[in-house]
Amino acid sequence: MSLLIGCGTTGTGAPSDDKLDQEEVSSTESEVQEEDFIYRLVTEKEEYDQGSDVQVYAELEYVGDEDSVEITHAASPFYFPIYEVSREYDIGYSMNEPLLTTVLKKGEPLREEYTGSGGFSGEDSEEFKEFIQQVMDGDFPKGFYEVHGYTNFNYKEQNYQLDLEVQFKVKN
Repeated sequence: MSLLIGCGTTGTGAPSDDKLDQEEVSSTESEVQEEDFIYRLVTEKEEYDQGSDVQVYAELEYVGDEDSVEITHAASPFYFPIYEVSREYDIGYSMNEPLLTTVLKKGEPLREEYTGSGGFSGEDSEEFKEFIQQVMDGDFPKGFYEVHGYTNFNYKEQNYQLDLEVQFKVKN
């Protein structure tokens, strides 16, 4: 089970259409390889309509010489912290941290989709609480989002953390 934690800074409200049009999505798909592992972070579209499902997912693929390998990780090897640029809101991502083992078969990516969940404190502004509540409900408010995803796992007593970024817009 994942928990989304949020932190608001300026609370400038929803961006105008003109401001959103000025923001450029530089990447909807990113990939990095470290040794025998490939990490991918993908959002299906550059732009989503407000109220539609935002599709973001991560993949981890083993491409080494073995038929399969075992990795260890927290509840998931994938993290999806998000930053909403216009409002300057950090939407952190945390999870339970049991030590789990997953078998990765060569050439068969392990895939996990981002699911909205969240939290806020009583000290946060009402605007931020409403924003996070929408994200928790899977309804991203209008804005420009950067997903600073990463995978974190261990293999043969070595820790791997691979970081990537994708962006998307949500418009009316």
